[in-house]
Amino acid sequence: MGPEQRLLIVDDEFSIVQMLEEFFRMEGYETVCAQNAEEALRAVNRSLTEEHAGIDLALLDVNMPGMDGFELCRRIREHLSCPIIFLTARVEDVDQLDGFAAGADDYVLKPFSLEVLGGRVRAHLAREARRGASRPQSVRIFHDLTIDYAERTVEVSARDARISLDLTRTEFDIIALLSKNPGRVYDRVHIYEQVWGWGATGDPSIVREHVRRVRKKFAEAGVDGEVIETVWGVGYRWAAR
Repeated sequence: MGPEQRLLIVDDEFSIVQMLEEFFRMEGYETVCAQNAEEALRAVNRSLTEEHAGIDLALLDVNMPGMDGFELCRRIREHLSCPIIFLTARVEDVDQLDGFAAGADDYVLKPFSLEVLGGRVRAHLAREARRGASRPQSVRIFHDLTIDYAERTVEVSARDARISLDLTRTEFDIIALLSKNPGRVYDRVHIYEQVWGWGATGDPSIVREHVRRVRKKFAEAGVDGEVIETVWGVGYRWAAR
């Protein structure tokens, strides 16, 4: 385990959060804690803006007021592929099926042993490390577009040349969001929440102007065809193949 590994701990009971935070910090992990889903989403959003940061594994309570652990898991999965472990006292089969459908990797039933939970965390992180060692670079190619999510670059192969687009952070984030889910339609509010952050208080209509600028840069670079398609009355989707 390296010192860079960071755990997200989410539970509405402060005593459990405190206990897990102390245990995992003693084990050498960095921890990010929250007592509800909204706090957790803000923490994930902050982690995505920090260089060389992110979340390596998430521990989520299922039963929380407001947004429960299942929905929180689905929201986190829109951004992160890290292992997610549910902490739950609910053992009904339907709950387990719902959890795995939401994107969870494992369950630990309450009350649990810290040593057992620590072993499960180590096992998932080790498995993820092995996958990462054989995983190709985070690059996707769409005909004449090459997107490198790690380097945050977009290159266009057009006019017998390779052109690297000069994109702002916000423009790249919009491209990344849409291109990771080709064909999925995002409305302006969803794009605004994902790119500007869940706590942002501006006007989602600004998304339209940023999409216009991205389209203009694609066109100026010689991209053939529409890359970001408008679905009238709904939002936008990635149309490049």
